[in-house]
Amino acid sequence: MSLNGIYAITDEILTPTHTILAQVEAALEGGISLLQYRNKTARDEEIETICVHLHHLCRLYNVPFIIDDRPYLAEKIGVEGLHIGKDDIDLRDARTIFTKGFIGVSCYGSIKKALEAQNEGADYVAFGSFFPSPTKPNSGIVSMSVLTKAKEALTIPVCAIGGINIVNIHEIAASNPDMISVVSAVWEGNIERNIKQLKQGMKV
Repeated sequence: MSLNGIYAITDEILTPTHTILAQVEAALEGGISLLQYRNKTARDEEIETICVHLHHLCRLYNVPFIIDDRPYLAEKIGVEGLHIGKDDIDLRDARTIFTKGFIGVSCYGSIKKALEAQNEGADYVAFGSFFPSPTKPNSGIVSMSVLTKAKEALTIPVCAIGGINIVNIHEIAASNPDMISVVSAVWEGNIERNIKQLKQGMKV
């Protein structure tokens, strides 16, 4: 399963439960390459049903479905991927719970952390924010040179995230990350058109 292209991430406000399936289907129609479900507040049992539906929808489009920071739920449903950050479960512990899919790790601006994650068996790493993020306003801003260094130092796929939109995506694409993650730039406005414009911007 290739890890490249536009990597869409859901948001509790921008993709509420009552509209998320229709929104995700529009994004899949638009041509996203991966989808991550991110919900930092609900309990696993509260979101299990919606994750099952989202996983089924993604499989219809042959798009990997990733769950953020919930290894037990990811394993129970049998999704393709799990994503973890600095305040989440340790990678080695996550792998003992989530046994079959791929695991991505947020490394912010640290090549050292990314190399450690790679050595511990991470399947991809993510860096950012590169621009002020509407959905994570407290995220620190990372130099774009991190992407160039990461591509030189790592053998696993590299993802860029944080404040990326149709206006600035070409700046990120110039550093040739494997994946570019987007949140608000996907879900605000016409989703299919947003994805198509983001994909155009990713082709330098």
